[in-house]
Amino acid sequence: MSLQFHKTHVLYIEARQKGEGHSLSVSATPSHQCLLSSHRPLVMASPRLKYLSLGVLVFQTTSLVLTMRYSRTLQAEGPRYLASSAVVVAEVMKILTCVLLVFKEHNYSMRALNSLLRQEIAHKPIETLKLAIPSGIYTLQNNLLYVALSNLDAATYQVTYQLKILTTALFSVSMLGRRLGVYQWLSLLILMVGVALVQWPSESAAAPEQEALSAGSQFVGVTAVLVACFSSGFAGVYFEKILKESKQSVWVRNIQLGMFGLVFGLFGMLSYDGERVRESGMFQGYSTVTWTVVALQALGGLVIAAVIKYADNILKGFATSLSIILSTLISYFWLQDFDPTSVFFMGAVLVIAATFLYGYEGKPSPNPSRA
Repeated sequence: MSLQFHKTHVLYIEARQKGEGHSLSVSATPSHQCLLSSHRPLVMASPRLKYLSLGVLVFQTTSLVLTMRYSRTLQAEGPRYLASSAVVVAEVMKILTCVLLVFKEHNYSMRALNSLLRQEIAHKPIETLKLAIPSGIYTLQNNLLYVALSNLDAATYQVTYQLKILTTALFSVSMLGRRLGVYQWLSLLILMVGVALVQWPSESAAAPEQEALSAGSQFVGVTAVLVACFSSGFAGVYFEKILKESKQSVWVRNIQLGMFGLVFGLFGMLSYDGERVRESGMFQGYSTVTWTVVALQALGGLVIAAVIKYADNILKGFATSLSIILSTLISYFWLQDFDPTSVFFMGAVLVIAATFLYGYEGKPSPNPSRA
């Protein structure tokens, strides 16, 4: 799924159903984008809840991409906000949100909350340190998504970022021993062709200097998205592997992720933007739009985690497709930074088709790696 958010931080939920062996994994990225290995919702929901979930999911994925793009290209007085600062603030908000959820799960008992966090984090340093690797990768990914949307229009970003489906699938095969069906492999092939068409250079009547500058910006943006897709796939599968090996709450795991993410984020901010932070503070250039982006990043994964409870892969694919269409239309009519070509539309259609095909439930193939 597209950005979920494009979050920035990936939120993962792993649910195993006894006797069926289904698992569910949710990643948010500026996802963006969620990738589900389960074909069914976790609970049977009414049609109203399903379509409400669809609406929330479309709003989340579309609004995050568009507001982030708008915030990075908006010409305003004063300095532009620091992307590294926004990543740090989003981590703080995510940690606080997860702490509140754990607090609620324990009947609002401060004593129980303190005991749990002390037992699961302070008293299990090895388990906690396992989260340092995916957390560092997620922090890098979050910063890369700001770079991508500073150089790419929202529509191109949305479509290209669907390559995380490919990377996640490949890492799932290599690290978790999963087996993909014929439809899944076919969808990955279609996905690669579709993304290649989206990146196909279009004829431009601009001056050579401007065209060269645009090509350079496009290269930087696409490179950032590709690295983010690769890191998203690896970190997501690595996190799923950790979740399956422990019985800790997913919210506790995300608190641990957030703690490391905060440390890595602060280190990156001070290393890359330290001088600007010392001169004007870490909140320089913040506006209502900036805070909206940060909030969508921090809460996006939580929203998707709740939505997926009632959704299935078909709804997820429909939400992703609708989000891509909306991003394209809004980029063209509102942001006016995107001029689609017939080749782009052809590629977008292939990516949307691949998204649906990947979630198609054919005959399950046996997985010898599972007992």
